[in-house]
Amino acid sequence: MDIAAILTNAISASIGTTAVIYALAAIGLNVQFGYTGLLNFGQAAFVGVGSYGMGMTVATFGGSLWLGVVVGLLAAVVLALLMGIPTLRLRADYLAIVTIAASEIARRLFRSVSLKEYTGGTDGLRGFSRDFFEMNPFPARFRLNFGPFNFSGNDLWVMTVGWSLVAICLLVVWLSMRSPWGRVLKAIREDEDAARALGKNVFFYKMQALIMGGIIGALAGFIFALARANVQPDNYSTDFTFFLYTMVILGGAARVFGPVVGAVIFWFLINFLSRILEQVEANDYLPDSVLRATQVGPVVFFLVGAGLVSMLIFRPQGLFGDKREISLDVR
Repeated sequence: MDIAAILTNAISASIGTTAVIYALAAIGLNVQFGYTGLLNFGQAAFVGVGSYGMGMTVATFGGSLWLGVVVGLLAAVVLALLMGIPTLRLRADYLAIVTIAASEIARRLFRSVSLKEYTGGTDGLRGFSRDFFEMNPFPARFRLNFGPFNFSGNDLWVMTVGWSLVAICLLVVWLSMRSPWGRVLKAIREDEDAARALGKNVFFYKMQALIMGGIIGALAGFIFALARANVQPDNYSTDFTFFLYTMVILGGAARVFGPVVGAVIFWFLINFLSRILEQVEANDYLPDSVLRATQVGPVVFFLVGAGLVSMLIFRPQGLFGDKREISLDVR
């Protein structure tokens, strides 16, 4: 078993394009859940409308990439308003139910046969990333081979843009949460009745947090679409949002760097365990009655899930969090 190669692959995956996408989306969820206490299970929908807003603008209607970015951001704002107006006055558990339903509705619309000429249906959309990669400063055949890192020029371009967006979003979140506005969000999370008694418009602040987190989610959608040069509706299923919650909790809710650390660790573990089990199965270290090749994926998620459950039992605040940060006012 080549442990060095396994570690190399896992380290590369932990900072690669997938980690960037999930880190961005988790930052947005952290604004909503970690800082404001909004139990939003529809973050995948914000990522999806960002991807489709850009993809449809370019591939379906022939617009420019930058127009597609604007459309994707506006679509995230509109979705936040549609989701927030009827739900933000509900209790946390009802909010969770409504947002997960809204996310699934959005995915079904992307898959809809009647909208296939616009969204591509189950096949999705392609042909919208050319302008983005034409701006790539790395040579077409360039490949980085340095230590554990092995990335193509296109991957490096996506990662450069993606991690730059992560840094910008972290700075915006850090500044926002140190401001009076951020302190009001934390007060709402702790006790919205008390915040309301102090004259704060709780609904308005919740809506702002939902919009801010949704816009950051749309940025993740742009990177998701451009990195894969396609958008496909089943990429934005509820599993996506559940992974984001895992990352936020793992790193520590209401911590600026928590979602990023959670995303890096999560994808390191997923890839490390996958490669270990693949090697174990390929070298017949375990009999087929115990582990088959088709069982590697489910076993990996079982192990990661068991680890998360253990963390919730023994350290529910995550690596860098505080127990008080995950206490929601559900009245």
